[in-house]
Amino acid sequence: MSAAPDGPLSIAYLTYRGKPHVGGQGVYTRHLTKALADLGHHVEVFGGQPYPVLDPRVPLTELPSLDIFNDHYPGRFPAIWELRTREDWLELGIFLRGVFPEPQAFSARALRHLRPRRGEFDLIHDNQCLGYGITKLNEIMPVIETLHHPITKDRVLEMEHAPNRFKRWSVGRWYSFVNMQAKVARSLPRIVVVSQNSIQDIHDDMGVPIDKMRLVPVGVDPDLFRPIAGVERRPGHLITTASADVALKGLAYLLEAMAKLRAERELSLTIIGKPKPGKSMDLIDRLGLADHIEFVSGVSDERIVELYSEAELAVVPSLYEGFSLPAIEAMCSGTPLVATDGGALPEVTGTDGETVLGCRAGDVDSLVAARRRGLDDPELRARIGAAGRQRVLDRWTWRRCAEMTVDQYREVLEMPENRAKLQRNGRC
Repeated sequence: MSAAPDGPLSIAYLTYRGKPHVGGQGVYTRHLTKALADLGHHVEVFGGQPYPVLDPRVPLTELPSLDIFNDHYPGRFPAIWELRTREDWLELGIFLRGVFPEPQAFSARALRHLRPRRGEFDLIHDNQCLGYGITKLNEIMPVIETLHHPITKDRVLEMEHAPNRFKRWSVGRWYSFVNMQAKVARSLPRIVVVSQNSIQDIHDDMGVPIDKMRLVPVGVDPDLFRPIAGVERRPGHLITTASADVALKGLAYLLEAMAKLRAERELSLTIIGKPKPGKSMDLIDRLGLADHIEFVSGVSDERIVELYSEAELAVVPSLYEGFSLPAIEAMCSGTPLVATDGGALPEVTGTDGETVLGCRAGDVDSLVAARRRGLDDPELRARIGAAGRQRVLDRWTWRRCAEMTVDQYREVLEMPENRAKLQRNGRC
């Protein structure tokens, strides 16, 4: 198989952290690669822990890391006998400097693995790793990058919420890998971005020229995420997704708003995510909410759809989103959505009162008011739920995302420097 103007492509897809339950990047990996296979392309995924869950037609090549941040012992120190390769030593060395090591170490592993296999693929699609190894891969193979949002936003918000000067310094050092990501992003020929808002933020924060970026929105499976007949919504029940306990996701504001609303009515909340010791669990205990919150993780997509159908409102309380898959999944399920104006959310969710119940990011009182408005008005909930689903159906499917992504593949492959790479690798 080789690159042809309209023929099937062979794609090496990279994801350093790709399990669906760790966040949007994992969901993107699973559904985009499946949709690419549906279009007739060959995709091989190269992934680190936690490994992605893939369609049976999409092979996975595991590139094991030291798994320092696993679910059971996050931040553990590896044993000496685990250090088998130079990439293992690189990962440990970066970690010991107080910097998040996975992107750079994974890119080095991908470089070592793909360099001898460069004749097997037409191009590499990197899913927001942006380690230095990606720049080196781009010297020998065509590369395209998906950048969901600039991690600079995570860094700023985490530093703003740090309790003291030392913690702010520590957070800044931990996120210093974003300087590498910005440098690598600027070196690549094409960046696929999931929202117009992210294009501007990536340009402003990372210095990537706007003419290098293309908008390719993500998708949702409307046959999976749909209203389920016969499932009754539980009065006063809310649902949200918390893929990580970080300031950017705004979970603390949702919890504080829930505590305020519980003073006037019965409320319960399902959080799709794992309970982890830290800021949010401490806040749940302090607010006396433990008996009214359930965490759900590791369940099937079908069960997540059922959970949406049981809730009166879905909530996305984020301070910033580059797109927000949980928002469009909730909308597509017909569950009325409460969402902030953080980042690209207004671009995704639409107009307040028509397809979403909007509120200000980082504003507990605004979040309380939006949820109260939805809970008090069944007709409004029904109208928002139906209009939200229609908005998603009109705009976002994984097939459309895959078709637009392939258009970008072909544009990148036609660049003269990439035609030369393909010729050297025996791909044309």
